[in-house]
Amino acid sequence: MRITGLMDNSVSFLIGGEAGQGITRSGSLLGKALMRGGFHVFGANDYPSVIRGSHNFYVLRVSDEEIWSQGDSVDLLLALNKETILLHEDELTQGGGIVYDEQVELGEEELERDDIVLFPFPLTAAVEEMGGIAIMRNTVALGAALGLVGYDKEIMKGVIADTFAGRDRIIEMNRQAIYKGHAHAREPYDESYPCRLEPSDENPGRILPTGNDAVALGAISAGCKLYAAYPMTPASPVLHYLAAKDEEAGMAVVQTESEISAVNMVVGASYAGIRAMTATSGGGFCLMTEALGLAGMTETPLVLMVVQRPGPSTGLATYTSQGDLLFAIHASQGEFPRVIVAPGDVEECFYLTMEAFNLAERFQVQSLILTDKYLIESHKSTEPFDSERVAIDRGDLRIMEKWREEEEYRRYKFSGSGVSPRILPGTRGATVLANSNEHTDYGYTTSESEKTVAMVDKRFRKQEALREEVEGMDPVKTYGDADAQVTLVGWGSTKGPALEALKMLGREGVKARFVQVVYLEPFPSRAVGEALEGVGRRILVEANRTAQLGKLIKLHNGLAFEHVFLKYDGRPFNPGEIYAKAREALG
Repeated sequence: MRITGLMDNSVSFLIGGEAGQGITRSGSLLGKALMRGGFHVFGANDYPSVIRGSHNFYVLRVSDEEIWSQGDSVDLLLALNKETILLHEDELTQGGGIVYDEQVELGEEELERDDIVLFPFPLTAAVEEMGGIAIMRNTVALGAALGLVGYDKEIMKGVIADTFAGRDRIIEMNRQAIYKGHAHAREPYDESYPCRLEPSDENPGRILPTGNDAVALGAISAGCKLYAAYPMTPASPVLHYLAAKDEEAGMAVVQTESEISAVNMVVGASYAGIRAMTATSGGGFCLMTEALGLAGMTETPLVLMVVQRPGPSTGLATYTSQGDLLFAIHASQGEFPRVIVAPGDVEECFYLTMEAFNLAERFQVQSLILTDKYLIESHKSTEPFDSERVAIDRGDLRIMEKWREEEEYRRYKFSGSGVSPRILPGTRGATVLANSNEHTDYGYTTSESEKTVAMVDKRFRKQEALREEVEGMDPVKTYGDADAQVTLVGWGSTKGPALEALKMLGREGVKARFVQVVYLEPFPSRAVGEALEGVGRRILVEANRTAQLGKLIKLHNGLAFEHVFLKYDGRPFNPGEIYAKAREALG
């Protein structure tokens, strides 16, 4: 396995065109083919909130070492229409190339660059020649890209066979398209493009999930038996994935009529003893907050993923943000303990989803998985997930035919930890009482002041136990040099670009570090304090306007950031942006 890039040991592709031209599918197919040749890949998509038309693009980066995000420039642009060329030519690396349909009329005056290479291909003609449909021009373009970088087309043919298994005609048509694009690249353009990708003889067996895929797989591995949701971008793919796997996973998957219905269905299922989950974005979460409070009052375990996108209101429906952190911590009226965990990559999406189920049931609280569009829809090559790394722990759930204790069952029995025995409704010899009012330890409604205080305190005793549990669960991760000159601090999807920025700083001899806060509620102040002690100049990196993690650190640790880098245009950070901020902070 060898790679030759224009700037470093990576090559970046950008595939662009109109919505409906199979842009994201093309990017993931190319990523899988390159991954099977031994390379590490990362892919991210960008699209507006329309079904057809308008401009979509997918950026795929490949390297011989693990990569965590897109880069700062593009080496090879696969343009399925003229608009893509005009929009992205300024992003090309010097010496980069553009693959486009030879039928596109591209005047010299329309291009602003004279340091790039043009590769006109018969994309439309090739598809017409073999009797294919117009959308298959993207497959011809993929073949052309593989040919230009000297990559084995047979690997892509295998990916196509797996992707379209059982649809022999589609497989054969796409194979022909790959062959035509590859052959045309090798004949007139042989050796004219400097980037090279030579695959390994062995497939390393990595997988290429999105964050949504990983969360769905984590739910299955955690024993989730009901998934109920109303479609809302960018959380909808979890519903789509699980709906296709419901029988295999032994799971009921329900598309409800609203977000309110979805969360109430999940609360009801959990009350009945079933592991259940829902997911939505900020607007849907607004509708779910009353049911979140119901779960808090009834101490019913709940797992809910909130996928952040820019707001308020509809905002930028298909773009990314980290603006809902404080909202998630304080969502619903009143006060009650909860868990908030923020994965930073696809691997963490899987394992932290499993942990979220365990914490929800062990402490009979609500676990919120806080993600964002960039993380949840991006592809990243990773090792296959191992569900045995996280053992299923259902806490004090007692499944029995008959209540056999001498004393009468009390759903909210007082305990030192605040966690009460939980049985299934319908257990003979016991009554499981629950409603949305304040209640006694038996579950009967009360408005007496002493009993109210006792029950509130009982619920909050869980928070201290939760805090100790979280502090022991690697709630803060550190990467890079322990004796750093500059330390980047962030959460969620800032992880990928920040780690790539560390590489850039390291190549210049700058000792740098990244501190990732994984658990945000209960806030792991002890772990955060240890991670931020004596680490050079600190830079807070967040995709929001108000530095929400910074506020939590100031509240819990008394630390303020002199250097803050905030981005809130709906687009993810590029590594170069963070690198530049670090250089600025160093002076």
